[in-house]
Amino acid sequence: MCTPTPHADHPDSHEERPFARGLGELRTGRRTAITAGAAGLLFSTLAGTQVARAAGGADTRRRAYVLVVDGCRPEEIDSGLTPNLHALRGGGLRFPRASSMPVMETIPNHVMMMTGQRPDRTGVPANAILDRELGAIRDMDRAGDIKVPTVIERLNRRGLRTGTVLSKEYLYGVFGERATHRWEPMPIVPVAGYAPDVFTMQATLAMLEEFDPHLVFVNLGDIDRFGHSDLTGTTLQLARRTALAATDALVGRFVEELKSSGRWEHSMLVVLADHSMDWSLPTQVVSLQAPLEADPLLAGNVVIADNGGADLVYWTGPSSRRAEAVRRIRAIAEETEGVLRAWDRRAEWLRLGPEAGDVVVFCRAGWRFSDPDPLTSNPIPGNHGHPATRAIPFFLAGGHPRVPRGKASSAHARTLDVAPTVASFFGLPSGAALYEGRARI
Repeated sequence: MCTPTPHADHPDSHEERPFARGLGELRTGRRTAITAGAAGLLFSTLAGTQVARAAGGADTRRRAYVLVVDGCRPEEIDSGLTPNLHALRGGGLRFPRASSMPVMETIPNHVMMMTGQRPDRTGVPANAILDRELGAIRDMDRAGDIKVPTVIERLNRRGLRTGTVLSKEYLYGVFGERATHRWEPMPIVPVAGYAPDVFTMQATLAMLEEFDPHLVFVNLGDIDRFGHSDLTGTTLQLARRTALAATDALVGRFVEELKSSGRWEHSMLVVLADHSMDWSLPTQVVSLQAPLEADPLLAGNVVIADNGGADLVYWTGPSSRRAEAVRRIRAIAEETEGVLRAWDRRAEWLRLGPEAGDVVVFCRAGWRFSDPDPLTSNPIPGNHGHPATRAIPFFLAGGHPRVPRGKASSAHARTLDVAPTVASFFGLPSGAALYEGRARI
């Protein structure tokens, strides 16, 4: 589930939203605001950074662009609606077995892209968690939530310029001040918490023109947002198909700019999704709050962070009874219709860390979680977070000689391969000492 979690749900919560924190960074002078040309786009730059294109930075013409087509399913690139993405995929190096990683949500997989590390190291396992210190469920939208260095920071230290153009409020928040140049996204769609792709691409092109960063990290959110709300998702997918075609046209515009400006032959594009999408009917909703509260041990001692296709369940009772509670939570969850599997969060393969609570529950394909309230907590038909949404498109394109042409790889590429791939492209260390992911060039 990608709809931002309301911070005000908890009476003791006085959390600032990410944009408010961003304005604070501008007021304190940590970042400098710059308006781009006649378009009136607002960017911010790290204080003390030279903003002229030729100033600072290593002496390299190489450019890397990470384009995240948020929520895109791999088969949608063969739908006929995305000719530009289809051409990029066919002309470069594609990974048909590619996948996102648990939990298959937006924030953790974008963090994995830029860190090359799993959530038990990054500290970011899901979109929404129970913040035990705050005593409330919140989005992982704080810059301090990321506990390890990103490839953005590693490039900065080498004198390379970096930029983020992130359409979603919580992505803007979690990546914070890391990039040399940052788009301050607007206009923001109320409730959805994101800027539409037409503005995001306008900002991307303006960032190239104004600052020409060596790395630009872009999130295009329309495909995901339209998919969430598409009431025809289980059948016609009318809104979804509209978004696919529109976003693809914007990607085509971006490629045209790279070619016309002479950047293409020096560039590598990493194009991927953070997760795919699954749709459910109103009758196929799982809510675990009531059955867990009906258990004498668990009543009043569990909190659920709903992540659409995954529920993170937190035991808040005495630690001496945690093992017994985990067994009860798993048993009750797995007896509930629509649940695929309930895992002890400490299962080695999950690699989620303590921020993810005590039990991680995935729903079946065609179902969604709605907790704590089965009617109001998650009414949207399109969701992700569960294994049905693991498969993603992932391919490399561009005119730089290091980018293979017209090839397919049987390797299992993952979202955490992006950071080492970018590092390798720029000649930085990209091995296992720094990244769990693998460089794919």
